[in-house]
Amino acid sequence: MQTVTATDLARHTRQILDHVASRGEHVLVERNHTVVAHIVPPARTMTAAQALDGLAFPVFTHAQATTWLADSKQGFADAVRDPWA
Repeated sequence: MQTVTATDLARHTRQILDHVASRGEHVLVERNHTVVAHIVPPARTMTAAQALDGLAFPVFTHAQATTWLADSKQGFADAVRDPWA
């Protein structure tokens, strides 16, 4: 974890933020020898396709899919109810 002064951050903002973004570094910012900020990269995100890529899903026949759908709806009404009523 890198530590920089508030003055260095003001002078070299672009370089410091580039290191955070490209290398995933965390940076502590100090003013008068006291930590006043912690700069961290954002959480990595992925698309749904990336998350599902490589996962093996069971392939259902039409009959199996129909049965599964009926089972999953067991105990639920098809109508939408107004929660404010």
